[in-house]
Amino acid sequence: MTAPAPCERAAAVMRERASGLVPRVGLILGSGLGGLAQAVSDAVRIPYADLPGFPPAGVHGHAGELVLGRLEGVPVACLRGRAHVYEGHGLAVMTQAVRALKLAGCETLLVTCAAGSLVPAVGPGALVALSDHINLLGSTPLVGPNDERFGPRFFSLADAYDPALRARLRQAAQDEGLPWHEGVYVATPGPCFETAAEIRMMQILGGHLVGMSTVPEVISARHCGLKVAAVATVTNLAEGLGGEALSHEQTLHHAGLAAADLQRLVRAWLRRHPAPA
Repeated sequence: MTAPAPCERAAAVMRERASGLVPRVGLILGSGLGGLAQAVSDAVRIPYADLPGFPPAGVHGHAGELVLGRLEGVPVACLRGRAHVYEGHGLAVMTQAVRALKLAGCETLLVTCAAGSLVPAVGPGALVALSDHINLLGSTPLVGPNDERFGPRFFSLADAYDPALRARLRQAAQDEGLPWHEGVYVATPGPCFETAAEIRMMQILGGHLVGMSTVPEVISARHCGLKVAAVATVTNLAEGLGGEALSHEQTLHHAGLAAADLQRLVRAWLRRHPAPA
């Protein structure tokens, strides 16, 4: 008999502690954005250390816990922080966590992240819905043996960022009077920021944002059948586009300033979430 995968054991822990709640929407909350989990009602908090396959979130601004409960009446599972490729865990660093959300009952995954802007007119504090991505990580989280229980060996990433979910985000932004932006996210491994020449290359390729996360989670989510939406908080203009020196402190500062707008957007988006069939 095949031993349970870490994600299966993690999902079992979630079911045991959730007191009957079955999450429908998973939320991955990036740098400085974990405050949204504070609004979850009937919250059950589980440290990542208690969830097999969940790596420690070692970056400042990432709490490293799963929060189960309800947000705007929708059962949710919030990941307060993520681990990153640059921490040395490999590209599949979040795959088991994403699969655990699927096994626990989630149908949809909303990913948030902090990002640099490749568009000078879209500066710090802006919220940008991802419409697509360019993967400059050098590989994907699914290299190696494929587990057919979760998805096929070969699968499409057409509409990886679900158009219907993105349309609902756009309507939520209109409801809240928030400026609307969409863009293509370029994923790099980090941890160093990009050079000005690399930023010019990304602009030529059609990128609008650059960051060090998100794409591994999105690929893992699409492989196991989760629908995906993603929103980036712009924390800086990318290298060569602004006069401010880039730093993680800057990232946290501007993510914190935009946190209230992000919370309004996500909560309005959840209010538009379809009721269970």
